[in-house]
Amino acid sequence: MSAAQKNRHLILWGAGTTRTMRPHWILHELGLDYEMHLIGSRTGETETPEFRALNPRGKIPVLQDGDLTLAESAAIITYLADTYGAGTGLVPPPLSRMRALYDQWCFFVMTELDAHTLYIIRRHRDLAPLYGEAPNAVRAAAEGFARQVAVAAQALRHGGPYLLGETFTGADVLFTTCLTWADFYRLPLAEVLADYRQRLTSREAYRRAAAINYAPR
Repeated sequence: MSAAQKNRHLILWGAGTTRTMRPHWILHELGLDYEMHLIGSRTGETETPEFRALNPRGKIPVLQDGDLTLAESAAIITYLADTYGAGTGLVPPPLSRMRALYDQWCFFVMTELDAHTLYIIRRHRDLAPLYGEAPNAVRAAAEGFARQVAVAAQALRHGGPYLLGETFTGADVLFTTCLTWADFYRLPLAEVLADYRQRLTSREAYRRAAAINYAPR
């Protein structure tokens, strides 16, 4: 890491959710100091003029690095690992075959597991007063999660211990947080997934990040 990078002032907005856990975790994996604004979703804190100027979508997490403002947890962890993680293996080199596989796993986790299944359950069960109850959608989402996560389970059985084989990457950060989310919903996980989740949530960086992200406010 260059002296210029060490002198940058990183600011992370957001806490309390699976999605905010991801940048906290990667920042601790990288050993970076950062300023924290531990605002929560649906608290009114993302509706202030100050925050809306950063992210008009009103969503957390948001990272500031100098004059760069970046939203979306997968984008944040990849940017941080690219920028500050040379030699860590947290992301494969750009334009490599392994980077293509990394991107594939990230997109898979963020669409098939996060947005299209787990968030559907949250939206129409936990947040039913806002979005309406939809028991058929919740049931279909749980079934869809089971089908899709089985693909990752098979990959770990035959090519683990991580999604990209021998190297822990940002894709594992995304995947582990989704497994933790699923466990909270009491969705069944195959033994290989439960073991993987246990190993990764035992990492020191995960524990430190979780103590911040999930601390009572």
